[in-house]
Amino acid sequence: MTAIEDLIRLLKHLPGMGEKSASRLAYHLIRTDSSFNKALGSAIMEIQDRIHPCPICGCYTEDELCSYCSSPDRDNSLLCVVEQPQDVLSISSSGAYNGLFHVLGGAIDPLSGIGPDSLSFPQLMKRIDEGGFKEIIIATNPTEEGDTTALYIRHLLKDREGIAITRLASGLPIGGDLGYADKLTLARSMRGRVRI
Repeated sequence: MTAIEDLIRLLKHLPGMGEKSASRLAYHLIRTDSSFNKALGSAIMEIQDRIHPCPICGCYTEDELCSYCSSPDRDNSLLCVVEQPQDVLSISSSGAYNGLFHVLGGAIDPLSGIGPDSLSFPQLMKRIDEGGFKEIIIATNPTEEGDTTALYIRHLLKDREGIAITRLASGLPIGGDLGYADKLTLARSMRGRVRI
């Protein structure tokens, strides 16, 4: 196996990277300045040594606690529950949320062998019991697995009084065309409609 074939084989393991994309990236790296490739290789080699999950919320951090858990400026009465650490960045970058986060580490997916015991539900319940939260925002993905996970969280919290349990709205994107929307998206949009 040649060096380029070996690189393509490794790149194909990355999410969303098929044969053509891996090949295109490999050939791009060959043409790229060697100092960039060395910096990229070094960053990849160091990533797992430098970054770890926050012991409170599960978000990735280089510090003892992540910037969300350690910030005195966040709203401690709100807790947003997400599937993955990258979801935290997506929600935070919207500028519409200033509360705390909890990363489950995935979604319930029995077909893939991921049950509630595989995710951070015990840590979530401990935080809720100790946290004094007024609202738990369930921000799992609008998929079968995300919906199952949201229903499970609602079940876990059914006896908690004084805590509002909400779910992110889902539906049509801004600038979207009804003619291109799938039936599930249209159904969610209709159920989640708001008064104007």
